[in-house]
Amino acid sequence: MSEPQVPWRNTTHDWASAVDVDHLARIRQNPGTFAPGGVGHLILEVLAYAAEEAESNDGGRSTLTLHPDGSVSLADNGRGTDTRVDDQGRTVKKPIMATKDLRFFDVPEAQLLPDGHPRRGMSIVAALSEWLVHTNRRHNGSWTQRYEHGIPVTDLVPIADDGTTGTTVHFRPQQNLRMAAQPSASLLEQWTELWPQLSVETNDERGG
Repeated sequence: MSEPQVPWRNTTHDWASAVDVDHLARIRQNPGTFAPGGVGHLILEVLAYAAEEAESNDGGRSTLTLHPDGSVSLADNGRGTDTRVDDQGRTVKKPIMATKDLRFFDVPEAQLLPDGHPRRGMSIVAALSEWLVHTNRRHNGSWTQRYEHGIPVTDLVPIADDGTTGTTVHFRPQQNLRMAAQPSASLLEQWTELWPQLSVETNDERGG
């Protein structure tokens, strides 16, 4: 049964807007402000959502993989990103990648991430990545979607259910962030220990 979109309550993101182009452009123009510390901060922005899920579900797991091409993937076993059906029968997902997180962006008292910098939301990661692939598994269906510099370049592409739920975010940070100093696996492990409710397995495939 479909749900009318207008009454949907905005808790973390505005359901009425799928893409906020001006918001994404502002982030891309100021990478030093929005990703202090570079790739490590982007990783923590993603993991913060998995940590929230873990806290609300009495614990959770995430796998962090650092790939040889400079990309990063994070997979968790949460409930997956909220997805609904509007009154036209269209599948609509919460626009976490391409719009601001209403709780944190431009909020002076926003929580600090384990690196000591403010949390601003997943749109930081999408906007500052050459590409990002969001794979989502929920009890009401599974799909994947690709973004480039924060802009979706595909629709939701259905994929086969595998009996699990969770979210995988695979992204390749823009070149200037990849060329800067990269976080070590040991530093990432130290940071993630500050989220005791989330168990994080780190796989460093970068070599060297």
